[in-house]
Amino acid sequence: MSDFTPEHAVLSAVLAAVRQAPGGQTEHALLGELKSRDVAPFAQARLDEPLELFRAHFLLFHCLYRLQEQLAQQGEWLRIHCLDIGVGPLATGGDAADGRGLAAGDALRSYYLDLANLEAMDAATVEAMLSGFWRRLNGSERRQEALRVLGMEEPAEPAAIRHRYRQLAQRHHPDKGGDTETLQQLNEAMMVLEREAP
Repeated sequence: MSDFTPEHAVLSAVLAAVRQAPGGQTEHALLGELKSRDVAPFAQARLDEPLELFRAHFLLFHCLYRLQEQLAQQGEWLRIHCLDIGVGPLATGGDAADGRGLAAGDALRSYYLDLANLEAMDAATVEAMLSGFWRRLNGSERRQEALRVLGMEEPAEPAAIRHRYRQLAQRHHPDKGGDTETLQQLNEAMMVLEREAP
């Protein structure tokens, strides 16, 4: 899976899977759809292993950011967030600040478009990255990242945060067809928001 350069057929398959959910879908749902459609390399990914999960995540986001560039030229915007991947109209006069423009300085976009970042990962690095992610951020960054996981921005009141968390936790609970990884991300984000309350 590490020697991967997405060809047109792979990008087309990813876009078709994105478009099949007009209201958007989670990353987990999209990966499941790609597996069910037997789209390589996602069909072979063992998502129960952290390194394989990271590789599938990285390659999916690599494809999504490439597609975002293409769709923007056609007047469409591809939303890329682990809890919301979908296509909508490109806002006129949009910029990076409102999430509707391509910014050359967007660190996430740059990270996922560089396949060398994938090549540099091994199992130990992925484990260390996952366990140390929240610790590496300062208080303000932790809060902003946690809000991003919940799909929120500042200003965010505690009652609104709790309400959004309950909505998402219910939607993504494994007993209701969700997945454990997303629920764990939501739980970690909520713990951070409780600790980093202003």
